[in-house]
Amino acid sequence: MAHPRTARHPLVPGDLVRAAALVSLLVAPFVLGGLGAALFLLVLGGVMVPRAIGVPAALDVPYGLSLLLAAWAAQLSWYEAVPWLDLPVHAACTGLIAAVAFHVLARAGLDPAPATGRTRRRTAAVVATTGLGAVVAILWEVGEWAGYTYLDDGIGVGYTDTIGDLVWALAGAVVAGALVPLRDPVPGDDRARLDHRAPDAG
Repeated sequence: MAHPRTARHPLVPGDLVRAAALVSLLVAPFVLGGLGAALFLLVLGGVMVPRAIGVPAALDVPYGLSLLLAAWAAQLSWYEAVPWLDLPVHAACTGLIAAVAFHVLARAGLDPAPATGRTRRRTAAVVATTGLGAVVAILWEVGEWAGYTYLDDGIGVGYTDTIGDLVWALAGAVVAGALVPLRDPVPGDDRARLDHRAPDAG
């Protein structure tokens, strides 16, 4: 069943990002090879998640753009050309992925910030999003190691690189937790939901 936001608005700003991801996937096999195509297939799958659950455009668009930027930067060797670029990309991507994961859990009825009271809910959101970001960061580093070991020895790995990536990724997740949208608990409802409702026209 389509999310109400999607039903009222067949096209949303994030669809432009999804279109760019689709074009990237179509182009990748010809200019980047099989590994590039596989990477952009993952990106396309990732950018479809906010569409499926009705994530607000303020999160949907930067989330999708961060995934596209990270993928193209890897394929075009931007990380080698600009060595420090890897760190802010890890921070932005991890924080935004964690924020989307926060929305996914809330949409599934598993409220990541169940505490009552605005301050407590915000604190719970920071803790939950940081935890989600930590999982994302670890999986990212495992993915980089697996890619380096089994697919492409050009992928940058190493102790210093991994620690730096993890620190920046966790910082991004903390910031995301401080900014992720919350809704005050509804009286009689013990699970506070994220506010996905678009303002009514008129």
